Amino acid sequence: MTLADLLVSTAVLALVVGATLVTLEQGQQAFAVGAARVEAQQSARVALTWLTAELRQAGEGITAPSLPAISVAEPTRVVLHVDKNHNSVIAGAGETIVWRLDHDILRRDAGGGAQPVINGVRALAFLYFDAAGAPTTIPSAVRRIHITLTTGPSHTPSLFTKNLTTTLTTEAHLRNR
Repeated sequence: MTLADLLVSTAVLALVVGATLVTLEQGQQAFAVGAARVEAQQSARVALTWLTAELRQAGEGITAPSLPAISVAEPTRVVLHVDKNHNSVIAGAGETIVWRLDHDILRRDAGGGAQPVINGVRALAFLYFDAAGAPTTIPSAVRRIHITLTTGPSHTPSLFTKNLTTTLTTEAHLRNR
């Protein structure tokens, strides 16, 4: 074995190791992007399912016309009411529920403080419509709510996942109004 043979074999080994490392890094990047996409989609789905179910129940058990199903209808906050114990008073635990966006955290407050539902929220928008389908900002007139939720990875984004977002939309019709 000569010095030339040793140098050639070392060069070939370096090329093989270099190609292996590049391939490994690309695989890790693909995994990070896929995991971030799944995280963003799943958290958005869970939040929208929960939020939509509660919006559909708004006004449940309320028989007095003076008690609203929704008392606040803002672009990033909604306050809804449910009379769980059917006493015509909205005062018990869990009878007033607030959903709001706080920086990048979607929070739900049912009387125990604003608990985080999901992190990594990039945008939340509520659009309110009356019985005729016209946009409204009057809480007592709301019959349908269009919700748009945009989420991204909640962990510190890497170079490859920082612009990765998922936008989901749904509509909730108030069943009890």
